[in-house]
Amino acid sequence: MRRIKTAMVKAMALSCVCAMAVGVSACGSSSQEASKDDKTIQFWDDWTRHTNGSEFDKLVKSCAPEGYTIKRQAIATSDLLNNLTTAVKEDNGPDVAVIDNPMIPSAVDAALVAGGDETGLKSTGYDTNLEAPGIVNKVTYGVPLGGSNTLGLIYNPKIVGEAGVDVSSIKDWDSLNKAIEAVVASGHKGIAFSGISGEEGVFQFLPWFWGAKGNLKHTDSQARTDAENLLSGWIQKGWAPKSATTDTQSAAWDLFLAGDYGFVEIGTWMQAEADKANAKMIPIPAKDGGVAPVPTGGEFAMVATHKKNAKEHYDKAVKVISCLSQPEKLLKVNNALSNLSAKKSVRDRQVKENAGLAQWEASIEKAQGRTSDLGLKYEETSASLSESLLAALNKQ
Repeated sequence: MRRIKTAMVKAMALSCVCAMAVGVSACGSSSQEASKDDKTIQFWDDWTRHTNGSEFDKLVKSCAPEGYTIKRQAIATSDLLNNLTTAVKEDNGPDVAVIDNPMIPSAVDAALVAGGDETGLKSTGYDTNLEAPGIVNKVTYGVPLGGSNTLGLIYNPKIVGEAGVDVSSIKDWDSLNKAIEAVVASGHKGIAFSGISGEEGVFQFLPWFWGAKGNLKHTDSQARTDAENLLSGWIQKGWAPKSATTDTQSAAWDLFLAGDYGFVEIGTWMQAEADKANAKMIPIPAKDGGVAPVPTGGEFAMVATHKKNAKEHYDKAVKVISCLSQPEKLLKVNNALSNLSAKKSVRDRQVKENAGLAQWEASIEKAQGRTSDLGLKYEETSASLSESLLAALNKQ
């Protein structure tokens, strides 16, 4: 896998095509669309499922300062950074850019976003572990507007019950394997997960790697081997589908929803659907017992870099982000996104009102940032883990 920064540079010409395809006016500064009204605040995010007129869309636009309007663009995660690269290069970028947290080091390194020392953006009241990805070299570049999501094991109570499995007995990998084996022996399917190439598969791999006492600074370790053997063993025994090597998280979830799998590794963002399916959640167990550390997911609201009239752009962006970060507004935003808030005072209200989300509270509070310790080096580490994982999962 190429480094994201390198990919951004090589893909600039292509990103113009991508930008136009999604309606972004980053390409061709001479176009009429690229001429922005100074009373319009440009807001880019990757929540494409939240379309114009959705609850989240309305919340964003409600934070326009008096006399201004917010124009929101939802761009696929895979396109957003490339589009932002082109736009910033032409000094035609958005005011606010909401970026998935593993991409933050690359965005900072490429000077696509401006730091709080320049813009005045502050991050206050958030959990230290959950705000960490937005802080680079001790400078705040973003706040966890999208809240935080993470991974757990969701199970089908009817299926595991028919298999005679008591989920409270699942304390480590051995007891989890026994539970999956019992489910398969009862005539059902075992566990679905995503082992797809790239960051999505690595995201799902990390709880097992960390749960075996792995360290991202030292990935060539017994922990990596143990975690790979666990997941590849599920496929080899027929407990997990061979399609795990190409399944996205959504695909793995769809397999579970089909009704015959006992378990699926998935995140908080599917909790509303899990409630409808009467499914329950347990934390991912560590190899030798206890709860495995899990990675934090979630997007950060950041101030995009500008050259001309920079202070005006930065002031507008900070006002919008500050508005969306206020407790009442943040509660509504995080609920709309089906994520737990990264701010404990808000999260406490969420879990009181939503029993489904309450199941995730302990996991979120112990979650770890993927880039917090490695910064830009995480890209190479993730690529290495992905390559090794795919090789292990494809063993016959």
